[in-house]
Amino acid sequence: MKLSAISKTIGGALGSAVVLSLNPLSFAAAYAQDAISDETTETVERIQVTGTNIRGVDMEGAQPLTVLTAEDIAKTGASTISDLMRTVSQTRGGLGSFDTTQSGATSTSTPAGQAAASLRGIGPSATLTLVNGRRIAASSFAAGTENFVDVNSIPASAVERVEILATGASAIYGADAVAGVINYILKDNYEGLELNGRYENTTNSHDHGATNFQVLWGKSFDNSNVTAYLDYYDRNDARATDFSQTRDPLLTSSYSYLPKNTPNIYYFAARDGNEIGAPNCASPLVTTEFGEEICAYYGNEDDYFETPLTAYSGGVTYTQEINDLTWRTELLVSHNKSTSFSSPAPINQVDDSEGPWVPETALDVFDDTTRNALLDNMYIDPFTSFAGQDLYGFQYDARFSTPRTIEIDTTAYRLVSVLQGEFNDWEWEAGVTYSNSESSQEAVAGIYNRYKYTAAVHGELCSDGSIADYDYDSDVLTCGSGSLVNAYNPFAVGVTANDQILALTQEVPTRDGTSEVFALDAKVNGELMQWGDEAIMMAAGVEFRREEITDTPSLNAQAQASNDYLVDVFGFGSSLSAADRNQFGAFVELFVPVSEKLDVSLAGRFDDYNDFGSTFNPKIGVVFRPVDDLILRGAWSTAFRAPSLTQAGVKLRTTRASFDCSANQAVADLYCEGQGSVRGNNVLELGNASLKAEESEALSIGLAYSPTEKTHITIDYWQFDHEDIVDTNMTGVLAAAINDASLRHCGIVPEGQTGISYDPDLCLVTDDSGLTIEEDGANLTEILDAWIAFDDPRFYELPLYRDHILQLENTGTQELSGVDWRIIQDIELSKGTIELGFSGTHYLSYDRNKPGSDEIEELAGTFRYPETVASAEIFYVTDDWYAGAYVYYTGSYQDDIIRLRNREFDEVEALGVLDADGNRDVESWTTVTLSAGYYFENMDLRFTLDNLFDEDAPVAYGSARGFDAYNHDPYGTTYSVSLSYYFK
Repeated sequence: MKLSAISKTIGGALGSAVVLSLNPLSFAAAYAQDAISDETTETVERIQVTGTNIRGVDMEGAQPLTVLTAEDIAKTGASTISDLMRTVSQTRGGLGSFDTTQSGATSTSTPAGQAAASLRGIGPSATLTLVNGRRIAASSFAAGTENFVDVNSIPASAVERVEILATGASAIYGADAVAGVINYILKDNYEGLELNGRYENTTNSHDHGATNFQVLWGKSFDNSNVTAYLDYYDRNDARATDFSQTRDPLLTSSYSYLPKNTPNIYYFAARDGNEIGAPNCASPLVTTEFGEEICAYYGNEDDYFETPLTAYSGGVTYTQEINDLTWRTELLVSHNKSTSFSSPAPINQVDDSEGPWVPETALDVFDDTTRNALLDNMYIDPFTSFAGQDLYGFQYDARFSTPRTIEIDTTAYRLVSVLQGEFNDWEWEAGVTYSNSESSQEAVAGIYNRYKYTAAVHGELCSDGSIADYDYDSDVLTCGSGSLVNAYNPFAVGVTANDQILALTQEVPTRDGTSEVFALDAKVNGELMQWGDEAIMMAAGVEFRREEITDTPSLNAQAQASNDYLVDVFGFGSSLSAADRNQFGAFVELFVPVSEKLDVSLAGRFDDYNDFGSTFNPKIGVVFRPVDDLILRGAWSTAFRAPSLTQAGVKLRTTRASFDCSANQAVADLYCEGQGSVRGNNVLELGNASLKAEESEALSIGLAYSPTEKTHITIDYWQFDHEDIVDTNMTGVLAAAINDASLRHCGIVPEGQTGISYDPDLCLVTDDSGLTIEEDGANLTEILDAWIAFDDPRFYELPLYRDHILQLENTGTQELSGVDWRIIQDIELSKGTIELGFSGTHYLSYDRNKPGSDEIEELAGTFRYPETVASAEIFYVTDDWYAGAYVYYTGSYQDDIIRLRNREFDEVEALGVLDADGNRDVESWTTVTLSAGYYFENMDLRFTLDNLFDEDAPVAYGSARGFDAYNHDPYGTTYSVSLSYYFK
């Protein structure tokens, strides 16, 4: 991993300077292309690096390129690509990169076991992911509506190096390269057999172990080579209750009114308007802000940081020299199986409103004293059962006891075949790519049919799972092939017969998705013309790409207008989408050596899409060498992201959407009692064929300085101007609805319309002019006052109902800028080398318009957006062994105090952790990773110890988990050991 051989091949001090664009982990650098010739050979392979299609010229100097070699990956101890990306400053910070820690079990969540890498925190769909320079199919299951490439489908063991270009690159690669490109280069031309085993685990008392086995084999023949690899990875789960920091809730006020073992009696059923906690609550009752005592639920009880994951992957690369042609074919296959868990589903009425009804006889489970005490404080009211009986009972608040448990299977494969050759001193290349990703989900536990469950509680369920018919005249319930079973009692805990009745209401909804990419490309590369003593180099090419995606849930998980958008089951939404598109692109790229000290690179690409139109994106880069040891570089470009196929093709997606009352005071006054909290609601999302492409303009300016052969420094300033971001914007729709009556609906939003759904009873009141909320000119503030006087609600806000219908739109802009730096210093000793490195990213600004508001908010330094992330390293390296440490730093940032509920804010304030303005900072976090390895003749032994000093994740009151899972982790000290054996 020394620079000297690279410098001899590429060109002295210039090669040494450009190496400075490395990330914190790489010492070998930007020229780790395996293109170094033997010193006795005069010819050198013309290499190509990420960010350019021109081979054989020093393009790295025009752009900051980060390179991770296989050795770097091994030294970090990363077993998956998502683990690796957590060590790279350009992919740390913000909400962009994610892994299983941020996934969930419901059908519209990001599937467990999958992960995405995002540059600059902009989002994974704005980062182009390549494998060997060509695209790979996105996951068929989007993160929300944002399609992403599952980087865990790429086995880390097969990666020779990773090249990261964190600046706009659509002029070279087309869509999605808004924030840049991550290119995973797989191993090839291998000779021999390598076996590797790896084990990792935490040091606490629970087994979170992960095992990894890898095989790499290669064989060269007269004019060909075959390289093949296999990878097996198996990981145990990690639960919040496994760790001391997250075993108990951070705030006792962060509870839910919906317990999972025994119900609370709903406040509508209590004489004093306060909920009554179940007498047989499994945990101590909690006193709420209303003074009531309830059986509460805390999400950490069922929170999984890592879910069980088993992954198999393999691949083969075949390279054949045929006269002057080179034929290369590569196949990559992976299969991941995971089980995901989410909090037990809430239990609602059939129409999804709160407080389901249960007959009075449910209280018979308690002794007479307890039962009579409850009845003294309750209303027993008439209600109509599901089958139509007139019964007497009361309402309750609860969730099911069993967590929603989803099994996920994903199979991905990718086949690429490329033919290369030369024609009149021009190199040409043509390739075909087919990539496919198929995923399926099956809810194996915790999902129940809303109709069957309601019938069961009302005593109207049959033994075959059907619902009984009720004859009003004879007052008789009848079943078809089955027999009537006893009523299910939600207050009867641990009664086998009762649990068997509940089991009759369980359903197994499914979800299946497919994502496909088919592409043809052809390009040429060579010398266009002489320019003095040098030559102007050019690359040009064309590409055709077809993409298809489908995401289809089972019928019992689909919302349909014919059924008032009710999904048959509780707690498992639908994401029905299907879309396809064709794209044609053409590009030209020039490298112009203007003078001995000045190079200019120019590129432009035209892309045409059959569904939303065309776009042209240029790029210009400049490299100036005032002296041999210094490079000054700059680049400007535009980029775009086409609306994802999911965004264009969503037919109806059931999900939860948040609106942010801190972004718009008018919205806060009407819907949040004036508070700045974030509220969540059930919504239906619709695709939008009229979406525009997201556009971006990028600028980078930097320098690379090598005062000595062993000292390298890079500093790069970068900025992005990102416009027309695609998202749903419930805050904006609520704000628009204040003056737009077409967006206001009492009850379900009619089919074909969009907007907000209000409690149907809201139309029983009017403003001072006699207008209902659905009428033009209605004053919503006056309607709120009238509603309070009419209903005396628990919360003084306009009552939202369910299934608001929102259309995806181009919602806003964001502008961000920052500085990357990297310093490398090697100190040669008599028996080895000390290698020092320091690198990081500092965000100077991150401005984005607030959803539903024209106000610009500064994200840098706010919750989950640290201003500074940095890494340092020190290693002692010899021919036989190495030992050293990485230090990872994540800067402090503001806690999300403004979005706490009043009761949570009061508790945090009482703890004395807030400053005079009612704010606090999430502390900075520094962890140390030890890494060591020994090279035997035919064997390598490596060991890493992560978070050496067992540092807890910084406390974040703004997160329900008590820590920020995007920037920190609660695992404490973890270790890994790996052994590789080589057969030559």
